[in-house]
Amino acid sequence: MLDPKIIREKPKEVKESLRRRQLDPKLVDAFITKDKKYRKLKVGVEKLRYQRNKISEDINRLKKLNKSAEVRKKIKEAKEIPGKIRKLEEEIKRLEPNIKNLLLTIPNIPAKDVPIGKSEKDNKILKKVGTIPKFKFKLKGHEELAIDLNLLDIERAAKVSGARFYYLKNELVILNYALQKFALDFMKKKGHQLMEPPFMLKKRPYEGVVHLEQFEEMLYKIHDEDLYLIATAEHPMAAYYMNEILNERKLPIKFAGISPCFRKEAGSHGRDTKGIFRVHQFNKIEQFIFCRPEESEKFHKELLKNTEEIYKALKIPYRVVLMCTSETNKLASKHYDIDLWFPAQKVYREIASCSNCTDYQARRLNIRFFDKKGHRKFVHTLNSTAIPTQRTIAAILENYQQKDGSIKIPNVLQKYCGFKKIEKIKIKKKK
Repeated sequence: MLDPKIIREKPKEVKESLRRRQLDPKLVDAFITKDKKYRKLKVGVEKLRYQRNKISEDINRLKKLNKSAEVRKKIKEAKEIPGKIRKLEEEIKRLEPNIKNLLLTIPNIPAKDVPIGKSEKDNKILKKVGTIPKFKFKLKGHEELAIDLNLLDIERAAKVSGARFYYLKNELVILNYALQKFALDFMKKKGHQLMEPPFMLKKRPYEGVVHLEQFEEMLYKIHDEDLYLIATAEHPMAAYYMNEILNERKLPIKFAGISPCFRKEAGSHGRDTKGIFRVHQFNKIEQFIFCRPEESEKFHKELLKNTEEIYKALKIPYRVVLMCTSETNKLASKHYDIDLWFPAQKVYREIASCSNCTDYQARRLNIRFFDKKGHRKFVHTLNSTAIPTQRTIAAILENYQQKDGSIKIPNVLQKYCGFKKIEKIKIKKKK
């Protein structure tokens, strides 16, 4: 969340931020009104407590002077104070959740170079990398390729689990794990601590990690438990230091998390229903950094570069997109997407996101450090997809397909797979 001090002292700046995101600036007015009332009530409570202490001193002094009438008057006055305090505290308790909700709702302030826009059409394509492959035969989509090679079964998955689930089979299972091992080795060389986090989170840390009231429809809730299945390893890694003060000398702290990810994909009905591009369960390697505020822009570029290097190594054409204000997630001040080329569809599809959340997420999670001058500050948090394996598999199938229906394995993955090509098993005819 934003520093409440910024909203109080720079309301015009925060309102402009909301306008740039195509959101209602009246959220700022609502916060300021409730915040003023809240702080006035808190001052009232402190005054009454001071008054109660002062009356106690007066009573003791008057008793020593044998002024019984005045003592009785003061005692009567003192008895009225707890009720007044209780009344004010009840108003404070009613206000607190409203103020907290407003703070959790007002999004991060977009960086100055984030383009203003209302939809994905206003995103800015920064660059395209790689040569678009040319094919001299009719292309197949990744689902058709995988089914033809006995690598994927969606129909039976739908029978036992429902839509948007799948069985990976044979070489595709190996390719899935090969991508994960390749990405983990890559991230380790980049200085990231490898981590397999819990696959479930309680509500409190999840409220710190995302706008839960808006994200909750995407999450799978465990029945009768204070637990949610994670949507990405980013979330438990972000919450790792919740309510802690970090050693400034150890910053930056870099993690690479591996996990399955579980998403309802609510609101995406009718989109990407074929194959394994948009599914309820997938595997992903995620990058995460805790750093000093002055270093977050540098590390944002570093995370983006890491993901780019992975797809350069896989030799899959991609583009980098700077998301406009309305498409930038609410926790981030700046957000890049990396889109891979899907030749069967002749389109770039989003494969990875890379966000600088500044101190917005750390404030929600209460993660701080002391700087060299002894000032307590909130760390900055950054995250980026390193590789989502199912979407990457889909891109490999389409970009590396051959005329005979086989699939070449990218050179960098061959040592992890133990084979160079996936092809149909030839059944020998009986003589």
